[in-house]
Amino acid sequence: MSLERTYRRGDDGPAVAEIRAKLRLVGLLTDADDPEPARAAVTASFDEATDRAVRAFQQQRGLPVDGIVGPATYQALDEARWRLGDRILFYVPARLLAGDDVAALQQRLLDMGFDCGRVDGLFGVETDEALRDFQRNTGLVADGTCGPATFKALTRLSRTVTGGRPHDMRDSEAINRAGPTLSDKLVIVDPGRGDEPGAASTSDDLVYDVASRIEGRLSATGCTAFLTRGPEAVGFGALPDAPDVLDVVELVSRPGEVQRAEFANAAGADLLICLQAAVHDNPDASGVATYYYGSDRYGHYSAIGARFAGLVQREICARTDLVDLRTHPMNWDLLRRTRMPAVRIEVGYLTNAGDAARLADPAFRDVLAEAVVAAVQRLYLPPDQDAQTGFLRIPALRG
Repeated sequence: MSLERTYRRGDDGPAVAEIRAKLRLVGLLTDADDPEPARAAVTASFDEATDRAVRAFQQQRGLPVDGIVGPATYQALDEARWRLGDRILFYVPARLLAGDDVAALQQRLLDMGFDCGRVDGLFGVETDEALRDFQRNTGLVADGTCGPATFKALTRLSRTVTGGRPHDMRDSEAINRAGPTLSDKLVIVDPGRGDEPGAASTSDDLVYDVASRIEGRLSATGCTAFLTRGPEAVGFGALPDAPDVLDVVELVSRPGEVQRAEFANAAGADLLICLQAAVHDNPDASGVATYYYGSDRYGHYSAIGARFAGLVQREICARTDLVDLRTHPMNWDLLRRTRMPAVRIEVGYLTNAGDAARLADPAFRDVLAEAVVAAVQRLYLPPDQDAQTGFLRIPALRG
């Protein structure tokens, strides 16, 4: 079933029964939580036990812990039900298979020395290539289909490689080879949508303004920078002289995280920077936080993404008086589905009077933009050329 609305404590009905059934499958609810199991199979209440289970699941999966089952949490619940061997796995370009069984396959391949990229639970091109390589090396038909024969071979063979993360090492080497100048880099700047988890619904124009300032400053360094949308969130920005990119990506009126990730992937971007203004029920909540791809469940994260997030966070906190809410791994689609290092920056809380006043000031937004661009440059600088946090300025980036 698909989720047509969000569900939270106090709701009931067949959709809640489905949610509870999925929570049972992942071991976060038991029969003891249902006083009337027969009735619960048809309808159920989103009670305190369900709320606790949802929050625990969200914590495990790197999702916002709010106890609300929306599309992202429901999708994660659906993926969690699969175990390796439950279904045939193969590469579908238009709609990648996703689930814990894919993550288990990726981890098994990595353990045996077959580089499938990062463990993200998505059956993409790298997983397909690694699986075919495994099949060739074990005398199987290299068709990229993980069926009974391949499952048997995976079960029979043991771990042969220990230590190291091939994907992270490859990304680190790519950063080192790229050199310090930004003139040959492509950066996608994404003014995030206000209807996404934790974002302010009134923030579209504000985050677009910050994003456009970042885009302008990156362009001043010689970097190629593109925005994913215009000021009114009406679609993707154009990529001049790149019709093949636009052919790959479906242009929609309000592109979601998956479409924006596909946009960045099709463009062959070096980095993706997403901006959001946050909201919270507590008006005292304030500060800046930066997120990168990571999943406690899969035990993997983007090492370069984490490094970039740290640079962004430190630069912003050194140049402003925003409260430091640190960096965090998250499993949002925009971070998970991008093949390049990606971060989401929450630049303050519009529900906090102090943060809102800061963000309303164009001069403050200029400082935010300069901090992000300085972090981009520092990501590519070798240690002997790096600057102290908060001291790198835009003129120093040109060349």
